[in-house]
Amino acid sequence: MTAATATAHPQRRVEHCMGTVFSFDIRSPGVAGEALDDVIAWLHHIDRTFSTYRGDSDISRLRRGEVELRDCAPDVAVVLARCAELTDETDGYFDCRPDGVLDPSGYVKGWAIERASDMLGAAGSVNHSITGGGDVQCTGHAGADRPWVVGIADPLRPRRVIATVSGSELAVATSGTAERGRHITDPHTGVRPEALASVTVVGRRLADVDAYATAAFAMGELANAWLTARDLSALLVDPAGGVVNTGR
Repeated sequence: MTAATATAHPQRRVEHCMGTVFSFDIRSPGVAGEALDDVIAWLHHIDRTFSTYRGDSDISRLRRGEVELRDCAPDVAVVLARCAELTDETDGYFDCRPDGVLDPSGYVKGWAIERASDMLGAAGSVNHSITGGGDVQCTGHAGADRPWVVGIADPLRPRRVIATVSGSELAVATSGTAERGRHITDPHTGVRPEALASVTVVGRRLADVDAYATAAFAMGELANAWLTARDLSALLVDPAGGVVNTGR
């Protein structure tokens, strides 16, 4: 599909990458098909670079001590530097070295989606949405000045939407138990928190929003106060189904 034909019809693409599904919804004006192909190829490059499941990825080789940081793709240094900053910002609750093993996966997916959105913007798209593993980055409008609307899943009731958020420059990230069970660990104690069933954080840029959601979930009972103090818009759901909104 070319940019000209995409003007009348949304461009949509679904791609399996990073062990999950990425969905692209590009509204008028569209982009050349080659531009979207380039974005998808870049996502697969990031997967090959950062995957902890591939023995030949830069991250796997780095954590085995086979290479040094300067030998890796430039994006590795960028990501690890931001992860270190996020560790400080979240009082250590976001950690790319859980159990002492290098694993920046908690940042990479949101960062990759945000960068993919920027790449589409550079190719001429001003109205699009990208979803990956339940996290969403939107820009512009869904059509005719209508904002994008993103549903937040109920972690306790599959396929039920517990709330919606809308906006034109919108990033939404959720961490919780719905898809992978209790997989997030409190880096300070090594324990998997049980105070929350999910944390959804809403902002403008997905990379940080995703990291904040992970950190807040790891905080458990401390999450509400931490999110409120930073005026972060969030929705917290506890294991009994109680809901708390924070921020704006």
